[in-house]
Amino acid sequence: MREKHAIPTLQKVIGFAMIVAGISCAAVQLAKGGARAPLAQSSAASQAMDAPRIENAKLETRAAGANLDATLREIAATAEKAEWVGYHVDEVAGERGVCCNDNWNDGNCGTCRLEKEDSGTTRTTHADGNLKLEGSRQLIVLYRLEAKQVVKIRVASDNCTLDAGGLPFVWLTDVKPSESVALLATYVRNSDFEDRGDRGIGNGALTAMALHADASADRALESFVMPEQREGLRRQAAFWMGAARGSAGLVALQRMAKTDPSSDVRAHLAFALSVSHESGALDEMIRMAQDDTSSHVRGQALFWLAQKAGKKAVGTITGAIENDPDTDVKKKAVFALSQLPKDEGVPKLIEVAQTNRNPAVRKQAMFWLGQSNDPRALQFFEKVLMQ
Repeated sequence: MREKHAIPTLQKVIGFAMIVAGISCAAVQLAKGGARAPLAQSSAASQAMDAPRIENAKLETRAAGANLDATLREIAATAEKAEWVGYHVDEVAGERGVCCNDNWNDGNCGTCRLEKEDSGTTRTTHADGNLKLEGSRQLIVLYRLEAKQVVKIRVASDNCTLDAGGLPFVWLTDVKPSESVALLATYVRNSDFEDRGDRGIGNGALTAMALHADASADRALESFVMPEQREGLRRQAAFWMGAARGSAGLVALQRMAKTDPSSDVRAHLAFALSVSHESGALDEMIRMAQDDTSSHVRGQALFWLAQKAGKKAVGTITGAIENDPDTDVKKKAVFALSQLPKDEGVPKLIEVAQTNRNPAVRKQAMFWLGQSNDPRALQFFEKVLMQ
């Protein structure tokens, strides 16, 4: 900032000399880590632009430093009582947002009250195309500290206002995305995914990692779906590969669908594929419905195919009713027909009830027709009763 002062002519030389001396002194202080006052003002202005809207907090801003893990450990070492630490990274592409369960309104996140006990995270798809177009969207990663350790990890979109409930809040700047992924991965590896539900630290860390735009997130997720990992972790990581990781996630899911030794995990893959927007996901679901050695997996693939609808899905479902050697799979395929839009599903159910050679399959079709409350089903039953 340059300010013009009315300096008498006789003082100009003296004033110029003082300025030169001041600059020289500042240079020495900078070299020694000094001259903090003017830098703090400049840095504060920059950080204010970077930080999300944070209210009801004792806010401190600091640089993440050379190592994010070490910085968080340093902060946690003095966190006897509860406090929050947060930073942002680029968010993976996609029409979704993350917000507190009770605050998503017309495509905009309201206030996330971080200390509200039942305030979880909602993943929302933007239906109106109201997306941030200039630059990358930012994902806010949040750590709750207490008793000198991390007790909760959660995320929020950059358009959320964060209410820290009066607690201290440390906002970290200049966080490297790859270091964030590496840090989150440590919490994923050290967590039990079998019985903690979706509120555990591991699930919060996995969610945050999956929403990072950085390619290191793909590599970390792939390491979590290797056969030697726990089944609960493989299932959760597979979901995020389908929901958030695009073509890289699809490739990993296709490999898992063919090689994972657990039929329970492979059955879950059908769901993970159903939430993928990649064109090849449907073909892999069809392959699973037709070729997987487990009847449970084939049945689950048929169910999730029905949610996708479309000619390919209908053809696979009706093919399973006719050709699958397992009656239980045939019955699941009939149920899958009941999940199709009524104009597609009801005529197919009537056809199965009339013509299928397996009495158990015909009975199943009649049952789901009865549940449909469709006038065509009523007409079909009237004809049957009049015969």
